[in-house]
Amino acid sequence: MSLLDRLSDLAESADDLLRRARTRLGLLHPVQILPYRSYGTPTRLYVKGRVLTDKGIGEPDPSDSRWHNLLNMYRRFDSQEMPGAQLIIRPGDGTEHPVVTDEEGYFVLNIEPRELNPAVDFLWHPVEVELVHAPAPLPTQRSAAAPVLVPPTDAEYGIISDLDDTVIQTSATDLLRMARTVLLRNARSRLPFKGVAEFYRQLQLGRNGKRNNPFFYVSSSPWNLYDLLEDFLALNQIPPGPLLLRDMALKKKASGDASAHHGHKLKEIDNLLLTYPQLPFVLIGDSGQEDANIYREVVRRHPGRVLAIYIRDVNLPERTAMVQRVAEELRGDKVEMLLVKDTVQAAEHAVASGLVFTEAVPAVQAEKQKDEATPEDPGEAAEQAGTK
Repeated sequence: MSLLDRLSDLAESADDLLRRARTRLGLLHPVQILPYRSYGTPTRLYVKGRVLTDKGIGEPDPSDSRWHNLLNMYRRFDSQEMPGAQLIIRPGDGTEHPVVTDEEGYFVLNIEPRELNPAVDFLWHPVEVELVHAPAPLPTQRSAAAPVLVPPTDAEYGIISDLDDTVIQTSATDLLRMARTVLLRNARSRLPFKGVAEFYRQLQLGRNGKRNNPFFYVSSSPWNLYDLLEDFLALNQIPPGPLLLRDMALKKKASGDASAHHGHKLKEIDNLLLTYPQLPFVLIGDSGQEDANIYREVVRRHPGRVLAIYIRDVNLPERTAMVQRVAEELRGDKVEMLLVKDTVQAAEHAVASGLVFTEAVPAVQAEKQKDEATPEDPGEAAEQAGTK
């Protein structure tokens, strides 16, 4: 058994012993249902969520101290999951589907509904999730709505986007800066890349003007950060979409397997393209990790399905050269991968490619200028000035 497997087993055993001890002593907090945004079709819904003890994390506020944000981040990763919790899922067609959470507190169910609940905001069909039993005190509110995205038949294309260093500034290529950003900021104090919200809204609008092109966010961030990422998208008026994150549990990796980052993202993107065989896609990522290589594999596996690829340049020469090599390879597949410095450049290409209206460019330029006028986080500025 490898060291990684031993650590995984020890962590799971310790977590189980702690949960049992808290249960015996009556120290468990009431549980909460966390339904995740998911996706489906008119004939199949994929419902996912988690049952945990209530972490006591309130709404983010710009005035929250760094200590407050750090404490909330600790609570996210110190979550007490509830295995064996029993739930009933009601898709809105009069049927009920029982489901039980796994050892990490997750519940997953694929449903073939006879009909869907009416859509909210064009795309989202609510599915009721009720908690009926858990090995911990039940909350006062035992039901929650799981939003499931079903693209309408007249959607022009879907958009699959990375999050870290593509939408949200994380500085994944700088370990110290990334740790400070992730641990010490909340959804209100973390910053989007300049102009990205308007560019994404223009892609959602497309050329039919109905704002019904679906977004999907595929990230290697752990599910523990789901609430922070969802709040960030909402606060910055970035189109919502299913957040397809990664289980943080340590897993054994066979020799020769793709990296965890590469394998997770490729699997999720494959599932999306198989779920919507008639829908073409735009792919968006950054040059900091493996997005270019992953997207090249997507093009090869699904020929004719990718309309364009935008890769944000993180200004690392070796990564820039890699993206340029991949872009050259993809010319043979008649797919353009564009390495962009900012969202205005991406918007200009999207206009030329017929993905968005011509008016998208000045709209993105205006928001980029507005974002540039927004002051950086005071704590960050103070650190850079050497006053902290």
